[in-house]
Amino acid sequence: MAKLVIALWLLCLTGVLPALAKTPGEVEAGEVLRDARMQGLSNPSIKLSAFRGKPLLINVWASWCAPCRQEMGSLERLSRRFWGGEFNVIGISTDDYPDRAKAFLRQSGVSFNNYIDSHLLLENMLGADRLPLTLLVDAQGRVLAKFYGAKEWDSPEALAVIAKHFRIKL
Repeated sequence: MAKLVIALWLLCLTGVLPALAKTPGEVEAGEVLRDARMQGLSNPSIKLSAFRGKPLLINVWASWCAPCRQEMGSLERLSRRFWGGEFNVIGISTDDYPDRAKAFLRQSGVSFNNYIDSHLLLENMLGADRLPLTLLVDAQGRVLAKFYGAKEWDSPEALAVIAKHFRIKL
């Protein structure tokens, strides 16, 4: 019995059993995101529902997260390529201190809209128990897919995944 408990504990630590550890109030794939007020970092505060009507890529990150920092350049390139087009790109920082998140955005030259989640509302709703987390959300606010870990979001492979989920031609 002790070996089984240890094995399960190790699997949880490695992230092999993510379905067993949902965040409080997590919206899963297939469900619609609840509305929430988002505090702007690089832009005015806004409600999440303001992005309805067009597919949305949401990236959840933190300034201290090395994989988050690694993928931010590809998200910036993706955002510039499709700005105002087929879908929107936004970021949500889980930093405890807005000044650190703002400093990172300035340093990295990020121009797409970013918000901060200082009360864990969005972090829990989106399921950000690991970072980075990227969600693809349809025009009605329904979560289509969640991706954990750093990706090259402007790569041909990622663009194919985005086009498939958003049912658009890129």
